[in-house]
Amino acid sequence: MELSILKHTGEDTGRKVSLSDAIFDIEPNDHAIYLDVKQKMANARQGTHKSKERAEISGSTRKIKKQKGTGTARAGSIKSPIFKGGGRVFGPRPKDYSFKLNKKLKAVARKSALTYKAKDQMISVLEGFTFNEVKTKNYTDMLNKLSLDSKKTLLVLPEVDKNIVLSGRNIKNTQVTTVDSLNTYDVLHADQLLFVEGSLEKIENLFK
Repeated sequence: MELSILKHTGEDTGRKVSLSDAIFDIEPNDHAIYLDVKQKMANARQGTHKSKERAEISGSTRKIKKQKGTGTARAGSIKSPIFKGGGRVFGPRPKDYSFKLNKKLKAVARKSALTYKAKDQMISVLEGFTFNEVKTKNYTDMLNKLSLDSKKTLLVLPEVDKNIVLSGRNIKNTQVTTVDSLNTYDVLHADQLLFVEGSLEKIENLFK
């Protein structure tokens, strides 16, 4: 697949670039995508949920009423789960939800997600650029000139550019990342992927 290389000001450079079929035109593996997205979301969970059970709450341990003769069920402690303010039965406890995935499977998932975006024509290639200063207006102007101000965008840089990253971090529906940090969830979440020209060569080397 060939794409025109655009300037960040929206102008066509007159040059074209070919996307690697080994990355952007494979047979998608939906299950690999599912596992990779599931892992990212699971690893992001804090797992700090906790409720107090009957042994952990404060309260008197005296017997509430006599064992027999009341006509109701026996009760031995105000901390019983059946009473208001009592401990919770089998409440949530801190848990680590993270799990590991094979590196090759994660690579297949990313290539599958990129293939879907390529087929849906949701990929643009930009000529290498930078901003002279950290300014949100620089980034919003770029999105406006590319007619992407109303879409969720993911800009993929070959390496960290502080001015670009800081200029785009406070803009809604906009994310800036590098090839090394590219993940399946972010690719699928974006309406349009913006690859800086130098990132394409780097991503081909990453998936060799």
